[in-house]
Amino acid sequence: MTVPRPFTTPDPQAVADSRIMDFARHVGREGADYATVHHWSVSDLEGFWGAVWEYFDIDADTPYERVLAEETMPGARWFPGATLNYTHHALRNLADNAVAIIALDETGSCHEVTASRLRAQVASVAATLRELGVGQGDRVVGYLPNTPHAIVTFLATASLGAVWSVCGQDYAPRAAADRFAQLEPTVLITADGYLFNGTAHDRRDAALELASSLPTLKATLLVDHVGLPWPSRTYPTLVVPWEDAATRTEQLICTPVPFDHPLWVVFSSGTTGLPKGIVHGHGGVLLEHLKTLGLHSDLGPGDRLLWYTTTHWMMWNLVASTLLTGAASCTYDGSPVPLAKPDVLWELAARHQVTVFGTSPQYLLGMAKFGIDPSDHDLSSIRVVGCTGSALPASAYPWVRDHVGDGVLLASISGGTDVVSGFAGSAPNTPVWAGELSAPHLGVALAAYDEEGRPVTDQVGELVITRPMPSMPLCFWNDPDGARYRDAYFSSYPGVWRHGDWITVTGHGSVIVHGRSDSTLNRNGVRLGSADIHDAVERLPEIVEALVIGAEESDGGYWMPLFVVLASGVVLDDSLREKIKEAIRSGASPRHVPDEILEVPGIPHTRTGKKLEVPVKRLLQGAPAEEVVNLAAVDAPDLIDHYARLGAARREWSA
Repeated sequence: MTVPRPFTTPDPQAVADSRIMDFARHVGREGADYATVHHWSVSDLEGFWGAVWEYFDIDADTPYERVLAEETMPGARWFPGATLNYTHHALRNLADNAVAIIALDETGSCHEVTASRLRAQVASVAATLRELGVGQGDRVVGYLPNTPHAIVTFLATASLGAVWSVCGQDYAPRAAADRFAQLEPTVLITADGYLFNGTAHDRRDAALELASSLPTLKATLLVDHVGLPWPSRTYPTLVVPWEDAATRTEQLICTPVPFDHPLWVVFSSGTTGLPKGIVHGHGGVLLEHLKTLGLHSDLGPGDRLLWYTTTHWMMWNLVASTLLTGAASCTYDGSPVPLAKPDVLWELAARHQVTVFGTSPQYLLGMAKFGIDPSDHDLSSIRVVGCTGSALPASAYPWVRDHVGDGVLLASISGGTDVVSGFAGSAPNTPVWAGELSAPHLGVALAAYDEEGRPVTDQVGELVITRPMPSMPLCFWNDPDGARYRDAYFSSYPGVWRHGDWITVTGHGSVIVHGRSDSTLNRNGVRLGSADIHDAVERLPEIVEALVIGAEESDGGYWMPLFVVLASGVVLDDSLREKIKEAIRSGASPRHVPDEILEVPGIPHTRTGKKLEVPVKRLLQGAPAEEVVNLAAVDAPDLIDHYARLGAARREWSA
């Protein structure tokens, strides 16, 4: 089979100067291509991860006995005997006068935090937490926007060996409590509000309601972020102003903890039930994020990362981990496309000489559709545009080349909160094929399995990981026998991680993501990817967003409707319906053409931007909304009733 021509190939000089090639030289593979190094990284896990440890000079308080003591999944044991601390590594590579955090917002304002200032604040907050009764293994939670306060408190918490968790303030207090109450936290840190689309959203009452929902709290730290005074009222806990907590003169002491000591708890979206708390360890996150950010994103001292995220998305965790590499992390509070200045993120990237710019497919497609040109700004500092959250369609690649820069590495990434990292993406030394992820990440033994559990190439299959990664969860919170954890990932293929994505591993080594396998379309025995249909339809200027569902019906039939959100002033007439069908025929296949095309007011998503394909399918099949979806975890809860009514109307018509 002929290998398709790459969209871009890496510049030889950039490859030679990259950290991933320096790593290849370090491990005696000078001149080796990416595929060769990747093969070694998954065939010799101990050799690879031991080399990552050495290359990034991990500073352990006690040495490890061996790299991988037990490989069985779940239950792999990494670096037994080693003790270390994440915070120590996050702060050690930053020169005192260097900028560590650049706090940005949608107004364009900026506040820089130097490394020395960051160390002082972390030491102060750590001492405050210790006095408030926080010790090793205790939980500290944040109800915060994406500002330096979240990073400071996370690092302070981790320095004590305590466990961190955070969510954004767009979550209702009840939704935040659904997460945090499981952890029985000792301290809550919360802000007065956050910025979004020109408005300062007051969250003082919400903060009080949340604190009242957490009976184990000993104290609440109050952050003045948007300038709203905290009223005098009775809190259920001791109240400590942020200025008192963060301005003490203290010495930072980082408590050494075992490699697999819990660092943080991140939560699943919780769209279909109580959110699952996923626990990751100090050492696993440290190594995985150094590999991902240091080698794949080529970050190091002097670099700057700006990735639009909220604090409850796993990308926030990577934003915080930027510090591990010695690079500066940009936080951002506000809308990614505020009405007053929809290109503000590009303007900020130019002004602050960002080297890695991260976003989502929806953002890039929206920029193109609405005629916003990032090249109006000087983006010459950007080397990498990272993109994750869903599959990036091929149509976005020429736009990024033409409007951001033809030398930019467009790194489409697929991973998950589950491993708080990526499974596949790009690197400075990989070709890029439009609409494809260049390769599995180093150390990730990725495959596509068919229905019999056999690896397949150039065929659609389940995304599986056949050998362990250090950042796989230690456990789920409140899952003492590990039953929920095993059921989530290992029930389909014993000893092999099934992630739930539907992919193709191509003959030239790339990965194509077709969508979630639990929302696979299965029409007349032929499996179809929803992402392929969304890609074809959302290229059309008349369509803002689309959602296709395949619903099995009680009479044995199969209904595959396509829901579309129209651009302003557009009418869904026969002409547009035919245009949509032709786009699907040519962009995907005739089999992908839906049974019906229906206009809807919006598409519901999780709060991290994923379309609710399975919940909408179940609503259309007649499942009660309260059984299908947790409204607190949905970005537009009012849309749920709309789809429930659509399903009821169809069933009534069919009867």
